[in-house]
Amino acid sequence: MRCPYCSNAKTNVIDSRDVGELEITRRRRQCRKCKKRFTTYERVETIDLVVIKKDGRREKFYRDKLLAGVQKACEKRPISQEKIESSVEEVERELRNMETLEVESSKIGELVMKKLKRLDKVAYIRFASVYRSFADIESFENELRAMRRKLKRR
Repeated sequence: MRCPYCSNAKTNVIDSRDVGELEITRRRRQCRKCKKRFTTYERVETIDLVVIKKDGRREKFYRDKLLAGVQKACEKRPISQEKIESSVEEVERELRNMETLEVESSKIGELVMKKLKRLDKVAYIRFASVYRSFADIESFENELRAMRRKLKRR
């Protein structure tokens, strides 16, 4: 690992710890030459997932795109960034544990909605309204009624 300050190739690892559940390792390093410290993150290189869109197109899975969608749904809600990140990590882990490298966008949407439903009902409805493309107020009301029925059963 090259020092970002002096470009020296020799550094020492001072501290190393695992971060999250997706096999990320945080390393605190010190340059042998200039003695400055810096942090690096290592992530296990995984095989790319492919998302099959509703119209049949295929595109690479982007974790950041998933995170942005969940963050948008959780905007102005009392949900910590840590909980959002954790939910996205869980969804990604479930996708990577599937037997296939190609996953339909509907499967991703269902997994996200399942997480959001437990996390925050308003965020869930926001995400569902975009994901399910509620065409009118009736579709929206039907979803709310279904949620109320489930809450009453508990």
